[in-house]
Amino acid sequence: MPAFQLSRRSVLAGTAATAAVAALPMVQGRAQAAAPADAKNGYRWRNAVMGGTGFVTGVLFHPAVRGLAYARTDIGGAYRWDDRTDRWVPLTDHIGWDDWNLLGVEAMAVDPAHPNRLFLALGTYAQSWAGNGAVLRSEDRGATWTRTDLTVKLGANEDGRGCGERLLVDPRDSDTLWLGTRHDGLLKSTDRGATWKAVSFPATPSATGQGVTLLVAAGRTLYAGWGDSDGTTGKPHLYRTSDGTTWEAVPKQPTGTAAKVPIRAAYDRHTRELYVTYANAPGPNGQSDGSVHKLRTTDGKWTEVTPVKPGGATEDGGTDSFGYGGVAVDARRPGTVVVSTNNRWALIDTLYRTTDGGRTWKSLKDKAVLDVSETPYLKWGADKPKFGWWIQAVGVDPFDSGHIVYGTGATLYGTRDLKHWAPQIRGLEEASVVQLVSPPSGAAHLITGSRDIGVLYHDRLTASPSRGMATNPVFGSATGLAQAAAKPSYVVRTGWGDHGNGAYSNDGGKTWAPFKAQPAVAKDAPGPIVTNADGSVLLWSFVHWDGTTYPAQRSDDNGAGWSEVASLPKGSVLVADPVDRKVFYAFDYSTGTLLASTDGGLTFTARATGLKSGDKEFQLTAAPGRSGDLWLSLKWNGLYRSTDGGATFAKVSSCWASYTVGFGKAAEGASYPAVYMVGSTESITAVYRSDDEAKTWTRINDDRHQWGWIGAAITGDPRIHGRVYIATNGRGVQYGEPS
Repeated sequence: MPAFQLSRRSVLAGTAATAAVAALPMVQGRAQAAAPADAKNGYRWRNAVMGGTGFVTGVLFHPAVRGLAYARTDIGGAYRWDDRTDRWVPLTDHIGWDDWNLLGVEAMAVDPAHPNRLFLALGTYAQSWAGNGAVLRSEDRGATWTRTDLTVKLGANEDGRGCGERLLVDPRDSDTLWLGTRHDGLLKSTDRGATWKAVSFPATPSATGQGVTLLVAAGRTLYAGWGDSDGTTGKPHLYRTSDGTTWEAVPKQPTGTAAKVPIRAAYDRHTRELYVTYANAPGPNGQSDGSVHKLRTTDGKWTEVTPVKPGGATEDGGTDSFGYGGVAVDARRPGTVVVSTNNRWALIDTLYRTTDGGRTWKSLKDKAVLDVSETPYLKWGADKPKFGWWIQAVGVDPFDSGHIVYGTGATLYGTRDLKHWAPQIRGLEEASVVQLVSPPSGAAHLITGSRDIGVLYHDRLTASPSRGMATNPVFGSATGLAQAAAKPSYVVRTGWGDHGNGAYSNDGGKTWAPFKAQPAVAKDAPGPIVTNADGSVLLWSFVHWDGTTYPAQRSDDNGAGWSEVASLPKGSVLVADPVDRKVFYAFDYSTGTLLASTDGGLTFTARATGLKSGDKEFQLTAAPGRSGDLWLSLKWNGLYRSTDGGATFAKVSSCWASYTVGFGKAAEGASYPAVYMVGSTESITAVYRSDDEAKTWTRINDDRHQWGWIGAAITGDPRIHGRVYIATNGRGVQYGEPS
C-alpha cells in the first residue's frame, strides 16, 4: 500500500490538551450487552469478502487455551479466532451510530486464569471532537458484553496505535486491571473493569499523545512503557511496580534508548527475561531508527540484542532506515523470540527469530514463500506481494512453536512451518468503503471504492475478488466511482495513485485504462467523478485531502481533454440524470442551491434555492430509470425529494434524519424501486427499506448489526429485490438479504 494512502487513516486534527491525572473522577459501569437479533426484520447480514484490507494493530493468543486468539484493528473492531471453522468472528458489530468512535480498539486483555474473560479498551480518537473511550468486558469470550464509559479519551487510530498492549489483567489478582492512557496517565480497576480510578504514576503526560505505550507482567512484577520522554535528558521510558501501588523507573535503562519510544514488550518466563522493542517514533509511520533490548529481571542486567541496526546503505545508495515493532516469545522454547521491523520501505519489513536469547537472529522473510491466492489484492498490481509493512502485531502460538502470525497494514499473515506464509484473515474485514455500484447486468453484482485498496470488482461476494485491485493505474484510495446508467459497460474511477488519478473501463469494471490526460490539479486533489447516461461526458470534481476545493472540469472525449466548468461552484456534489444524457445536477452546500445543466455539463444554472446550507455532509442521489427524480439527504434535517429535476423539493415526512439513500429492484407488484436508507424514523439511526416510495419504512438491521458509522453509501441490488449493500467505515461492505 502506498505510504501516502496509509497516512490518510491517521487523525488530522491537533492533540487534545493534557488532563491532570489526580482530577479524574471515578468512572461508573453500566450494562450494555449485545442484544439478540431482531427476528421480525428477517434479514441475514454478511460481509462481501475482501480479506482484511486494514491495519491489524494487535494479536493475542490465550496462554492457557489451545486455538483461542484475539485480534484488534485501528478502526474496525475486535475479533475472536474460531479454530473449528478457521475464521475470525467479529465481536463489536453491535456498536451503533452514536458510538462510532468506539469501533477502534486501543487495547485488549485476557485473563490467563479465567479463559472466558475478555476485555477491550475502545476509542478511535483522542481529539476534542471525539467522544470518550470505554471498556467492554465479557465473561463469554465476546459473545455478550458489559460496558463501562470512561472519562478519558483513547486513540486507536492515532500515532502509536500499534504499540501495546495498554490493557492488562494483574496476574496477582484477576479482579484488578490496569489501563494505560495517552493523556491521562495510568488507570486502575479493582472490580474487574466496572469502575476505574487514576493512580499515582511518576511520569507526566505531554502533548505527544503517547503516554503509557505498553503494560506487561513479568512474573508478579508489572512493567509500563512510557512514550512521552523528551529524548534529550534521558528521562526514563520504562517503569515497574512489584506491589501494585508504587511505580518506579527501572534502573540502568539503556542509554541508547533515550530518544526512542518503547513499542512492545514480551516476557520469557523460562529465562526470566523481558524483551522490549524500541523506535524513534511511535509508528506506524515516521520511524527511522530502533533497537531491541532485554532485561534480566532476576538481577536487572540490560543487554542489547538488536538483530540488525538501522542506518545501513542499500544497493541503490539509499539508507536502510526503520524501527522495531512487534515482539513475541515462544512459550514452549526458552530463549526463542520473534521481533518485527517496521517502516522499512527500502529493504521491506521482516521478522527476525532467535533461538538463543538474541545472540543470533535469522530473517524469516529471506526464505519465505508467500501464497496470497485467497486475497489477490495483496500483490498491489505487482508480480508478487511484499512480506509486509506496518508490522507491529506479532504472535507465537503458545501450543505450536511453528505457528507464527503477524499483522500488516492490510492483512494478517500466518505460518505453520516458518517458511510457507498465507493470509490468516478469513472473517476479518476492515476496509473503509466510500463508494458502491451495483450493476444492472454483468458477472459482478458489486463494485466498490475504498480508502484502503482502491476499487474492487466483486465477481463473487463470498470470496476476495479474483482480479485483486483495479490496476492501470493502481489507486491506494478511491475518491470517485461511477457507471453510465444507460451503458453499464462503461465505468469510471478516480483516486490517489502514483501513475495517474483517473481511469475508465469498457467492460463493466473488469479491466481499466488511464485517461489519456488529466488536469494538473488531479494529482493532489482527485475528487469524485460522474458520467452521464451514455458515458459520453465526464465531470470531475477536485477536493484535496485537507478539504480545499477546486473548480470542476469536463471532458467529452473520454478523458483526453479537460476544460473548467466556470458556472459550477467549487465543491458542488454532482449527479447525472439516469435517462437524459444532456442533464446533470449539482448541489452547492455553501448556499443550499440545487443547480442543473441541460447542455451536457457545459453550463449550470440555479433551480431550487433556500435548502439547508453550510454542512458538507449531505448526499444527492438520482432514482434509477427516471428523469428528474432526485433525493437529497441532509443528515438530521431530513430527506427531501424532487420530481421536477430539482426545481422544487418536498420534505419526506416519514423520517427525521437521513444520511445516505440508495435504490434496488422493486418489490413484486411495485412500480417504483425499493428505497434503502441509513437514517432515523424514530429514536435511533438504523438501516431501512421502503417499498412504497418512502411513505413507510421497515428497519432491516438489528442491534447486533450496526457497524458504527455507516453514512458513506448504501445501494440496493437492481437484480435482486431486498438485497442491500452498506459501506462501512472499518467493517468493509455489509450486505443483507431477506432470510
